[in-house]
Amino acid sequence: MRTKSLPRGSLLALLCLASTTGLQAQANPVAMHIGHVADGFPGAPNGQGLLPTAIAEAETAQQHAQFAARDPSNLDAMKQHTGHVMHAVDPSAVENGPGLGYGVKKAAQGIAQHIEMAAAADGASDNVKTHANHIASAARSVAARCDQIVALGRQIQSATSAAAAAPLVQQLQTLTQQLTAGADANGDGRIDWQAPEGGLQQAQQHMALLKRGEGMASN
Repeated sequence: MRTKSLPRGSLLALLCLASTTGLQAQANPVAMHIGHVADGFPGAPNGQGLLPTAIAEAETAQQHAQFAARDPSNLDAMKQHTGHVMHAVDPSAVENGPGLGYGVKKAAQGIAQHIEMAAAADGASDNVKTHANHIASAARSVAARCDQIVALGRQIQSATSAAAAAPLVQQLQTLTQQLTAGADANGDGRIDWQAPEGGLQQAQQHMALLKRGEGMASN
């Protein structure tokens, strides 16, 4: 049985349509990586962006640090909620606990990686390159703070008395707040994006500035 051939003009039209569709399907790498940070990332919980994921996990960590500090005479409760904090910032440190199971650290590292990929992609504007540097720097400060939290958490979980654990829990509470707010490391009365000051709030601010400069809608 012979297959009916398409007229030459129709065949060319189909080839052109397929080529155009293929080009449209290829995402702009700059916009794609910005989207991974701000709007949606395939590996993140519920497919949300890496920055919203980090913020949500940081909120869980801060909440459980507050729970740990609620009764400085209860060693067991301090240790329990410290474990919850550790899980929220880095599930590889404590396997089970509340939150999304992704971790602030992993999300922050992903933020830095993908925003720098956006800045390095062909066609990235000066606006993207500038704010990507600010976002990545703040995100790396957050990841470093996560390591400090885990190290402090291990000290709390090794404490043999409530009196020894309580001041460490106060430090833990401060560090978890700094995940979002950042820290005034140089004492100049302001918190900026530079290491080691930046927090998720600074990353979020510069993401909004980046998207505004690109004419992209902010969520």
